[in-house]
Amino acid sequence: MIMYVAGLDGGGTKTAVHVMDADGLVVHTFTSGAINYNGQDEASVNASLQFIFQTIAEVCGGLEHCAQVCIGAAGVSNPTVITRLEASVRECGYQGELLITGDQETALCGAHEREYGMIVIAGTGSICYGKNEVGLTCRAGGYGHLIDDEGSGYSIGRDLLSLLVRTNDGRTAASVVPQMIYEQLQMESVQQIIKFVYDKSTNKKDIAALAPILTRACDQGDEAALAIAEKSAQSLFELIVPVAEKLSLQQGSLGMAGSVLLHNTYVQAAFRDKLKRAYPNMTCIPARKDAASGAALMALNRLRK
Repeated sequence: MIMYVAGLDGGGTKTAVHVMDADGLVVHTFTSGAINYNGQDEASVNASLQFIFQTIAEVCGGLEHCAQVCIGAAGVSNPTVITRLEASVRECGYQGELLITGDQETALCGAHEREYGMIVIAGTGSICYGKNEVGLTCRAGGYGHLIDDEGSGYSIGRDLLSLLVRTNDGRTAASVVPQMIYEQLQMESVQQIIKFVYDKSTNKKDIAALAPILTRACDQGDEAALAIAEKSAQSLFELIVPVAEKLSLQQGSLGMAGSVLLHNTYVQAAFRDKLKRAYPNMTCIPARKDAASGAALMALNRLRK
């Protein structure tokens, strides 16, 4: 009987799913709604899971042919999230082996195509996570936009908005950034910007969506923008140090993921420079595969054991 495994990456707005056969061949990929209890109501999460496991059943010729499922999701440090998620999965009719873990762990596995190494993720939020070959783990950052997530897209968006109001007041030198923000948001005044920022419907993703402006401003040699890029790179570098030191991975491999590090060449270049000076023997690479691939590989590893 042919057996399969499935990996789920439960992101903030969608869930990516990869189904593999026992030889590690990806036979199907698809997306569904978010399964994050922190941002979705229970009915929505259940509906997404029903669709996911119905699709897995169709691909595998029945859920009994899917031997292992690995779910990488945010918020699983809260044990009630794991309990609720597992209960919902079982209600979908899946009775096979189930691993629910943090999305940073599945992202690490996808980045290196193995379950050890380090990864730094700088998307809407930021975090560094590592696991060494004896299984010890360590994380730095990732505590949310209100008290952490420095160097992230949200942090950059906030810094750009801060630059706009300081420039408007004359507290800092002129910059191309304010006009770029006005154009992107289709606004004309600081008052409109303030209303946007403090509106209850504005969320962290709306602020993070401003982050690509940083690259365009840096391209024009804007000194304030270049300073934000340098600050962001420093913040991301600071995430690496405790993980590398605690896990003795100073000569290990570091995967990079997230739009800030992968798409902002100024932040990435400054980050790589700091990393090279501090850890000349550390290898730094873009993530080889995504977190859904990592989750599927983790499921496959457990099937093979």
